[in-house]
Amino acid sequence: MKLFFTLCFVCCAHSLFAQNPPTYPSSEIFHRLQKLEVFGTVLYIAAHPDDENTRLLSYLENERKLRTAYLSVTRGDGGQNLIGDEQGVELGLIRTQELLAARRVDGAEQYFTRAYDFGFSKSPEETLEKWGHDKILADVVWVIRKLQPDVIIARFPTTGEGGHGHHTASAILAGEAFDAAADSTKFPDQFSYGVKPWQAKRLLWNSFNWTGSNSNRPGQFKTDVGMYNPLLGKSYGEMAAQSRSQHKSQGMGSTLQRGEIFEYFLPIKGDNPTIDIMEGIDLAASRIMDKPYNDSLKKIIREYNPQQPHLSLPGLVSLKENLYKIQGNNNLVQYKISEIDKLIDAVSGLFLEATVTNQLNVVGDSLRFTVTYNNRNGLPVESALVSIFGKTIRFENLSKNTNNVQQSSAFGLKETLVSQPYWIEYPLQGEAFQVKNQQLIGLPEAENNNLKALFQIQVNGELLTFDRKIMYKHTDPVKGELYQPAQFVYPFFINASPSLVLLRNDESIPKKIAITIQPNISLKEKITLSAFVNNQPENFEDTVLDFTKGASKTFHFTLYPKKISNNSTATLGMKLSAPSLYEDQMYSLRKIAYDHIPDIFYHYYDQVKIVKLDVKTSGKTIGYIAGAGDKVPQALEQLGYTVTLLQQNDITPEHLRKFDAIVTGIRAYNVNAWMQNVYEVLMNYVKTGGVLLVQYNTNNNIGKVTTKIFPYNFEISRTRVTDENAKVNFLQPKHALLNYPNKISEADFDNWIQERSTYEAEKTGENFQHIFSMSDAGEKQSNGSLIVADYGKGRLIYCGLSFFRQLPAGVPGAFRLMANLLARPVK
Repeated sequence: MKLFFTLCFVCCAHSLFAQNPPTYPSSEIFHRLQKLEVFGTVLYIAAHPDDENTRLLSYLENERKLRTAYLSVTRGDGGQNLIGDEQGVELGLIRTQELLAARRVDGAEQYFTRAYDFGFSKSPEETLEKWGHDKILADVVWVIRKLQPDVIIARFPTTGEGGHGHHTASAILAGEAFDAAADSTKFPDQFSYGVKPWQAKRLLWNSFNWTGSNSNRPGQFKTDVGMYNPLLGKSYGEMAAQSRSQHKSQGMGSTLQRGEIFEYFLPIKGDNPTIDIMEGIDLAASRIMDKPYNDSLKKIIREYNPQQPHLSLPGLVSLKENLYKIQGNNNLVQYKISEIDKLIDAVSGLFLEATVTNQLNVVGDSLRFTVTYNNRNGLPVESALVSIFGKTIRFENLSKNTNNVQQSSAFGLKETLVSQPYWIEYPLQGEAFQVKNQQLIGLPEAENNNLKALFQIQVNGELLTFDRKIMYKHTDPVKGELYQPAQFVYPFFINASPSLVLLRNDESIPKKIAITIQPNISLKEKITLSAFVNNQPENFEDTVLDFTKGASKTFHFTLYPKKISNNSTATLGMKLSAPSLYEDQMYSLRKIAYDHIPDIFYHYYDQVKIVKLDVKTSGKTIGYIAGAGDKVPQALEQLGYTVTLLQQNDITPEHLRKFDAIVTGIRAYNVNAWMQNVYEVLMNYVKTGGVLLVQYNTNNNIGKVTTKIFPYNFEISRTRVTDENAKVNFLQPKHALLNYPNKISEADFDNWIQERSTYEAEKTGENFQHIFSMSDAGEKQSNGSLIVADYGKGRLIYCGLSFFRQLPAGVPGAFRLMANLLARPVK
């Protein structure tokens, strides 16, 4: 799959998306003008989205007016998700956009490395080994050489107080990159891409004082970051809370802070400031510019008229022209030019827009678009035109505050390539993304140049150019006018259901897999659909003569169990071909939509995972109380259970009698306040012989359990076993949970992914039995991953085992163990 991206390191670090076109009031324009006077850069480094100190970023960017950037080593793929069931790469896509939303609030820039967040790690050694130490170090060095920061600040220490192997690893990488970026013998291949060795003045550690963890110590200096900015109408504590609250998938909603807020710093490398982050660093324009630049800028600021910002336009144009003459390879000068471009856009008052009729547009097909020009300020415009999709359109009416709207069509866009987040264009390589274009490394997103319009406006003899991202615009009857990024997609989507098929070793009845074709174009010719199991062609080939755009067709592939070996896994893939299509169609499209971020789309090769195993079940009906979001119900259906999702009103004695077991989804007691109202009903259900299986809940600052779960005492700890291959010890080998209806052995813990367990039980009462013990290397054994207690005729189970990861991934042993947990007690 070929994908196309425009390369623009300096200008693309801010989000490419906004709910509406950005507008800048006069006070913010003045604030941005003042920032042109300051020549200094700070790079903040940590491990994940939400690790950044938004108070400090807000202060540095807006009070000190420094170019400020946050480098998150990962995109947060392995974290938890409080707003949906997306995990892995999909969660990383969400958290990338949440970081960009945060940066839109505090004004800083955002960067990443290629590291994949593989989940909680207890050691930096494991972390760096899995990521590939040299690869990720090279990425950090690359960002440093591109940004050329005066000061680098690490969020975490190298000594482990950060409490996560990723955190400590990010600090280690920051220290190593501080030196390596200045060493011409380190990663010399980068120099062919326009960077050069760069020595930052100092590396600081920004210590923290969190609940239960205070790393402030002697030798540190402090800075108040809580002051008020009258131009922006908020203090940096308020701004920081608004920024941090964008991390909604992590439950990071924050209270706005006002008043003094002190941040503490300890010098790690380089020189040793004693009172200020930028101590001894020349931040004046004179460090790079000559006196005329400074004089010109001061004149623009001095004469700025908030009632008529457009009067600053000639001065800004002249200032930019002077900078062009001296930019060379100076990163700071190039950055100032990009900032002046934004100011020219802001003061002009021009409204320029390019939109398409449909959010999804097909490569090679035609599309309708609309371009709009409005000279709201009444500038002396002499001509105005726009280049879009290979066409040039001229606007005729140039008078003040008049909408010029033109519609047109573009045909045969065969050179346009499919939209796709650049870091998932290729499969993961170990625990790192593959990015084969060096210039893309570090960027939060990459622009598709086919989805940009170039406006050229002649004002007083000066040709001004403005880029506009081509957007999809529509009006929602509740939310009003909305903008979303336009996308280029394949002519056909092909997907299969279900995505996971379980076969028992003794099963002989064929299973049907639905293969659905969604046409995004109309096509009347012979179209062939083929299927492959483990890349071997199957005797399934369905030929149809035509497709109508938007009219999906579903075909059924028959899977014969005897063709799959016992105790094995296989994959089913599909493709569609037709003479007029430029390539076989094999991809589906996934849409992720939440109100606080732009719609996310990505293409993927849809496959069905087939798992054949020796598994028995007891019981047929399961009631499932959803929590924060997981895909366990679909997996249980593959075991042959009938699964019913339960809401509060469904949980009555009469209704629960239908079910052999009740399962609560992950964090159900964290997110459903009404669980306290159904406690007695659930306990009575268990007393009469039912099984209540509670999957993990958290008990921390993000989510506390305030509802009683069981009648017997236990607490939820933060204990987790992150090594998916950790040895599992059977503490109660004769217990029914390990013997009925399946005999569980150590082999059932083979091929687990990401982790064994999380948020285990502790301080359990004498009524509970502990089924397993396990630990990460070098740690004390924990026995709270699976606890069980008899209650009346039924059974209470709390489970920290990560079934929510294992079952959707088709891990055979996890299914066998889950079947045992769901079985009613037998004599």
